Amino acid sequence: MNAPTVRIASLVPSLTELVVSLGLADYLVARTGYCIHPAEVVARIPKVGGTKTVNLAKLRRLAPTHVLVNVDENRRELVDELAGWGADAPELIVTHPTTPEDNVALVAQLAGAFDAVPGLRARAEALSIALAEELERTRPPADATQRVLYLIWCDPWMTVARDTYVSAMLARVGWATLPARHGGSHGAGRYPTLTGDEDWLAAVDRVLLSSEPFAFGPEHAARAAALCPNALVQHVDGELLSWYGPRAVAGLRYLRDLAGAAAGNP
Repeated sequence: MNAPTVRIASLVPSLTELVVSLGLADYLVARTGYCIHPAEVVARIPKVGGTKTVNLAKLRRLAPTHVLVNVDENRRELVDELAGWGADAPELIVTHPTTPEDNVALVAQLAGAFDAVPGLRARAEALSIALAEELERTRPPADATQRVLYLIWCDPWMTVARDTYVSAMLARVGWATLPARHGGSHGAGRYPTLTGDEDWLAAVDRVLLSSEPFAFGPEHAARAAALCPNALVQHVDGELLSWYGPRAVAGLRYLRDLAGAAAGNP
């Protein structure tokens, strides 16, 4: 691969941040409006819509050689459309990390795709070491210590299945998400909708209101407390708990702090 010809379009916020951390910022030619980190770098990169509403005509004009997508965040129809560009079709790099441990493989995936870029291997190795160290420090206890409802949306209430990245992150500190349900490899089942009258809501110890994608306010905290009358309700940083790539390093530290505070103040 001739590194100077590389033109990367990242359609996933976490991957945009990862691309920059690996020293590939100069090769980025497109991003989504949700790709906001690091702000000082992405400000100069053209936006091509959202993760699920990509402006394909604009993207095609930017002539990417590689497009980074994710199974959860982008639509399959988008991938099919890109593959149908014929001679203009970019190389598609499809990602699907579902556990914090998958971050190491994700870094290796991008390092392999762009291995001709000078210095990339060293940066990838440094990031992989940092991730491995934080994973080692964040070892799950033998038994679950908290039953958690992680809310990502309101009206309707939406949460996460146990085979999602967020749920796997929380499990690293012994926090088991409810419902005890798996959503499959892709699709809406990974993010269940609640009716509000589920019997298990009374068993929830802690409700976590994610800072994204929904902007939960004080009124939502009051409603969540009524939803789970025996639970402590708190706002949490959704970027640190749901973004993979380099943010997982800080995310695992943040998670340990949350669990430590919970243990000291049940």
